[in-house]
Amino acid sequence: MEILKAIQERRSIRNFQKKDIPAGVVDKLIHSLVWAPSAGNLQARKFYFVKDKGLKEAIASASLNQDFIAEAPLVIVGCTDNVIFEKYRERGVSLYAIQDVAASIMGMMLVAHENDLGTVWVGAFIDEEVSEILNLPHNLHPVAIVPVGYPLSVPTPPPRVSEGTAIVFK
Repeated sequence: MEILKAIQERRSIRNFQKKDIPAGVVDKLIHSLVWAPSAGNLQARKFYFVKDKGLKEAIASASLNQDFIAEAPLVIVGCTDNVIFEKYRERGVSLYAIQDVAASIMGMMLVAHENDLGTVWVGAFIDEEVSEILNLPHNLHPVAIVPVGYPLSVPTPPPRVSEGTAIVFK
């Protein structure tokens, strides 16, 4: 698949078919997360793959009642790992680790799209509640939730800002 085409075609999906994701496809999603770049190659990130209905419902509740989260067959929770502090201090924790999770998730979303899956990036949730639901150790901090599944429908592309927002110095 052409990468630019995948970027342009990928959509945020909030309605999913009641269809399981094959184990081989889940493995591809895991590989895409693992192989993303990271600051100093510290890989200060962890990803929780949630399939349990009760856990998904609790996560949806902690996500300001965004119930579509619980309807996805898979929910991935991306977490930063404060171990990065040892090398990069506060900037590592407050920026680099978040960038690492973001790079991982974007790559994973493109791999999901390539495999006919839909995803949506959820950032609105109560951190402490998600941490408690997943029983996260103190060094991990959830920063993104991504429901994954086969779309019921694919929305039309939303308007985009002009390419003039990219300032090119010559």
